[in-house]
Amino acid sequence: MEILTNTWQILPFPENAAGKRVEFDMGCGKGRFTVELARRYPDSLVFCNDIIIERLRIVERRAARAGVTNLHALRAASLALVSYQLPVQRIDRLHLLCPDPFPKKKQTPRRLVCTDFLCRVPRVLKKGGIFHLSTDYTPYYEDWLRMFSQLPDLYELAPNGIDDMADVKTDFEIKWNEMGQEVHHVCYRLK
Repeated sequence: MEILTNTWQILPFPENAAGKRVEFDMGCGKGRFTVELARRYPDSLVFCNDIIIERLRIVERRAARAGVTNLHALRAASLALVSYQLPVQRIDRLHLLCPDPFPKKKQTPRRLVCTDFLCRVPRVLKKGGIFHLSTDYTPYYEDWLRMFSQLPDLYELAPNGIDDMADVKTDFEIKWNEMGQEVHHVCYRLK
C-alpha cells in the first residue's frame, strides 16, 4: 500500500508499467470490484484508492487470497489524485462507483463529481480512455448527465465502455440490487 496523503508529487508508476493497460478503481471501498478486475486482467495494472486505510487493508487481504499481484492500493483522496498525484494520461479506464451522493442540499458541495472534477479527469485519462461511473441515487445520476452534456469537447457517451466486465459488481451494488434498488451506470470516452 502506498500512502499519498499529504504528498505533493506525482506517483511513480511501477517499473513494469510500460505498455500495460491501466485500470483505476477510484474510491474502491472494500475492493470486491477491484480484486475481480485485477484477477480478470492479470496483464493489466490495476490501481485503487480510498482514504480509509482499513478498507485498503481489506482490499490487500482479498487480493492476496485471490492470488493477484497486479493490484496497487493507494491511500489518497480522489481529487488530489486527478489534480496532481497521478501521471499525466496514463489511465485507460477510470471507475468511480457509487461515490457518496450527499443527498441533503447542504451536503451537495461535498460531492466529488462536479464540473471541476470532470475537467480534471482528462489530465490522467488517456485520449480515448473510458470514464465509468455508477450511483444508486437517481438525482446524482441526472446531475452527471447534465454536467457531461455541458462538456461535449471533452467527453462523448460510450455505451459499450464496460461490456467486457459489466457483470462485475461492488459489494454496495450487490446490496442495493438485493433490496430491489437500481444502480445506474454510465460511461464516457475522453475525446
